[in-house]
Amino acid sequence: MNRFRDNAIVVTGGANGIGRACCLRFSSEGAAIIVADRDATQGASVVAEIVESGGRAVFSQLDATSRLDNASMADAAIAHYGRLDAVVTAAGITHAAYTGEAEVERKRLADRERFDGQPHLEVLDYDVEEFRAVMDVNLIGTFLAAQACAAKMAEPDANGNPVGGSIVTIASIAAKNPNAGPIAYTASKSAVWMLTKKLGIMLASANIRINAIGPGFIETKMTQSIEMMPEERRAAFMAGIPLGKKGQPDDIAATAAFLCSDDARYFTGEILHPSGGYFTG
Repeated sequence: MNRFRDNAIVVTGGANGIGRACCLRFSSEGAAIIVADRDATQGASVVAEIVESGGRAVFSQLDATSRLDNASMADAAIAHYGRLDAVVTAAGITHAAYTGEAEVERKRLADRERFDGQPHLEVLDYDVEEFRAVMDVNLIGTFLAAQACAAKMAEPDANGNPVGGSIVTIASIAAKNPNAGPIAYTASKSAVWMLTKKLGIMLASANIRINAIGPGFIETKMTQSIEMMPEERRAAFMAGIPLGKKGQPDDIAATAAFLCSDDARYFTGEILHPSGGYFTG
């Protein structure tokens, strides 16, 4: 397929996991990619991977919480490709110390064991700065990326009408299931979902569609703690997924490609849940 030939598509969090998979998927279908991430080394690696396969890509340094970085990211699409057709907001964290490193996740998992059977203790112990850090990246970061890219999409075409475009936010099953993540993460992802619905109504007049994806448990660094669980606990956890396995980043990339394509032209303000049946509501 070549659904995105001549399109320019921005992906935040594009250096790893779901974001990287989205970059590769859109490139394989003809799009020029702006890989936006805080990790310049991994971002450059994704750019090189795309270019080596015959695609077009550039890297844009991104602190998701920075209005200036988000504006520069949107500007990069125009500067390099003369257009901005879609953005996928895949930048996100599960907790304030999240880096993707296994040792960090292992220590966090061990620390949280003290709350087993007494979850109220975690509420009483919770650091509000942890809450702010997660909300800043997951919610404010999503809004800033959508805002910066929508500004380009709302510009008039030759006939004076908004150029338009598509925005895909990455929420989570945690947007609707409070057991699918830590306190701040679930709150942030439910807020991303409500933000998507609100912007779906407000951006329609500029010919901009915005939809969310609420992934289940996907095989990325963000879910590696599942493999660190004791075997009995891990087996019980996996039994809660009707298809019996974690999804792959490509599963989410395929969903993002659908939502950005003309096949989804009548979708806006909606959410899709590729979750293996974990969430069916």
